[in-house]
Amino acid sequence: MFSPLVALVTRRPRLVLVVTVVLLLGGGVLASTAFGKLQNGGFDDPASESTRAADEMDAHFGGHPNVLLLVTARTGDADDAAVAAAGRAVTADLRSQPGARDVVSYWTGGGTAMRSRDGLSGLVVASVKDDDQAADIVDRYQSARNESPAVTVRAGGAAAVGEDIGAQVASDLAVAESIAIPVTLVLLVLAFAGVVAALLPLGIGLLGVVGGFAALSVIGSLTDVSIFAVNLATAFGLGLGIDYSLLMVSRFREELAAGRDRADAIAVTVRSAGRTILFSGATVIVALAVMLLFPPFFLKSMAYAGISVTLVAVAAAVVALPALLMLLGERVNALRVGGLIGLARRRRARRAGSVTAGGSVTAGGSVTAGGAVGEGACAAEGVARGGEVREAAESRFWRWVAASVMRRPVLTGLPVIAVLLVLGAPFLHVNFGTPDDRVLQPGSASSRTVGDALREQFPADLSGALDVVVRARDTGSVDRTVLAGYAADLSRLPDVARVDSALGTYIRGQRTLPPDPTSARFTAPGADMLQVVPAVDYASGRAQALARAARDVPPPAATTALVGGAPAVLVDGKDTIADRLPLALGLIALATCVLLFLFTGSVLLPIKAIVLNGLTLCAVFGASVWIFSDGHLSGLLDFTPGPLDTSMPVLLFCIAFGLSMDYEVFLLSRIKEAHDAGADNAEAVTAGLARVGRIVSTAAALLAVTFIAFGTSSVRFIQMFGIGTALAIILDATLIRGVLVPALMRVAGGANWWAPRPLRYLHDRIGLHEYQPPAVPSAPAQRDAASDAPAPGVVSEARPSAG
Repeated sequence: MFSPLVALVTRRPRLVLVVTVVLLLGGGVLASTAFGKLQNGGFDDPASESTRAADEMDAHFGGHPNVLLLVTARTGDADDAAVAAAGRAVTADLRSQPGARDVVSYWTGGGTAMRSRDGLSGLVVASVKDDDQAADIVDRYQSARNESPAVTVRAGGAAAVGEDIGAQVASDLAVAESIAIPVTLVLLVLAFAGVVAALLPLGIGLLGVVGGFAALSVIGSLTDVSIFAVNLATAFGLGLGIDYSLLMVSRFREELAAGRDRADAIAVTVRSAGRTILFSGATVIVALAVMLLFPPFFLKSMAYAGISVTLVAVAAAVVALPALLMLLGERVNALRVGGLIGLARRRRARRAGSVTAGGSVTAGGSVTAGGAVGEGACAAEGVARGGEVREAAESRFWRWVAASVMRRPVLTGLPVIAVLLVLGAPFLHVNFGTPDDRVLQPGSASSRTVGDALREQFPADLSGALDVVVRARDTGSVDRTVLAGYAADLSRLPDVARVDSALGTYIRGQRTLPPDPTSARFTAPGADMLQVVPAVDYASGRAQALARAARDVPPPAATTALVGGAPAVLVDGKDTIADRLPLALGLIALATCVLLFLFTGSVLLPIKAIVLNGLTLCAVFGASVWIFSDGHLSGLLDFTPGPLDTSMPVLLFCIAFGLSMDYEVFLLSRIKEAHDAGADNAEAVTAGLARVGRIVSTAAALLAVTFIAFGTSSVRFIQMFGIGTALAIILDATLIRGVLVPALMRVAGGANWWAPRPLRYLHDRIGLHEYQPPAVPSAPAQRDAASDAPAPGVVSEARPSAG
């Protein structure tokens, strides 16, 4: 299947690159329009009861209050004449804004519940259905909050929170990129000891980012896409582009070092590393596609972004990059980096002397790259050509690690398992919530300031109220008497501060206030709305219990009732995730088993991969709770501890699982290559880790840097996403691939490659089989052009390969 691709990139490399540039320019135009098509929110289930209640609220009652203005006296208190006049003026001004409905304030009959406990502030509340109109209103009051001589005005509520989070995400993305890209470039230069080779992975990574943003722009024109998808597109585009490019560039340099001409080197690289990249991309896409099962468009958006970026990264790595390498040839090793690292590499290469894997020595004392698999294929092997000294494909360190682990697999493996389980223990007391203003850093935004004031200074937070929509089953109106009884029943529930309705205010089963002019907003033809204001934080477990209890209260006769509002949204979100999680886990496990069986022909290796990935995820989830819920690093990272977002474990699971499978494929590819070449189980694992360990650890370090950069965000769940994913990558590349994989494969022995006879037959017919490159030419091929020859005395290395 790779023959046409090899022919294309070796015979028409310039054409491939011209097409790539054209696509890049077109993608750049589309990418520039992405932000304008993305939306805030997306954490709720469109089919849930709370969403249906919100639709009824929008259709008949002006919607749930989503714009709150905190009006604070500069001098005196909220009841001073000048302050009251200013409050009424703000109320009138808000009422005049396009889209503002049901505007109520402390100074226009809203009651003492809309005045702060210290008497200095009052609230102005409105419902704005249209997102653009809500954004305009929020911007108006955020920019004009200090203009009045009597009061200050700050905007809050759900609309302001969405605007502030969206603006902060865009700002944080720029900061993360400014950190990740330079650091990544430096690490790539150190990894390749050359500038040209280092720029190639970074270029492919940026190509993936542009492609991902372009895809989000197109998808955003067709359906709802979350603004938070840009973070994943950026991290995945850079990370996967770099991962895949490392494989291709490393293998290409290795084949050049072995004596192949550039065309043969490209052919071997595409058929080996390219094959691994295609399969790796497939495993990542399978893991990401599971998020499409969940109704919230936040998770669907992450799937759109991740799948799009993965497809672009794979295509760029196996098509555009080989064409570029074909044109570069030996110039891929140009612009070598000297200094201490270069000196250390040259000395190590010289000490390697003239020993090869097969023991042969070339003229002039240079070393040829042996192809044997075994202890003789040590990290000191190299090749000399025209005065060059090249580093071997194997890593002495990773061979030593693999050999040490496999000598005592149980002794080394059990402590690592214990560490991962200890890291995962805090997940046993996890709490879930939906994002609100507290995901922003204290004092970083107007909505956070208003939210803190609501929780600290006001008797109840109207933005966290339950909305109960009661509709008559026939065309008539709801009977007032039975409606009064229903309101009284709701007010008796635990943790209810009051129930507001068209009939007045109810507290503990009694009507304490009669209806006033503002009560008209609670009734509509054929329907009524009751506002159940909780006496506890709407994100707490007690508020969630209240939402469930409210749904259990029988509605009035001949009516139906829908319970919505923030606590109900949280309850429905948790139920939605829990209902679909078993199916998602089952599908991802099944797909992983099928793909890895086709790749390896083994039944045990896919099960081993799933178990080890589960250990990684257990540790990551526990560490996330310890950091972000328990707040142990809140001072360092500057966030307010709180519950985990209901969607975040699913997102982390899919992202971390996909990346873990990425590295699993890298490693298994080399292990199977050695096993198919005749090595026994122990030597195949040792040789595989020795050859791919360095590239996995390098790729993991680079990808971790990209995700860790999001730890600088001012949005808590973006911090968690970045740090949690980075932790998963680091654990997987070190403890899992370096210790547990060789330990378990040593314990399993020959059973690693076992499969029942029918499955072996199936794999022989339709499975994937390792590509075996042809023998290395006995003498270096002549250069295509004199310009390809490196300068005399240049020291270069063939990096470790995978695939």
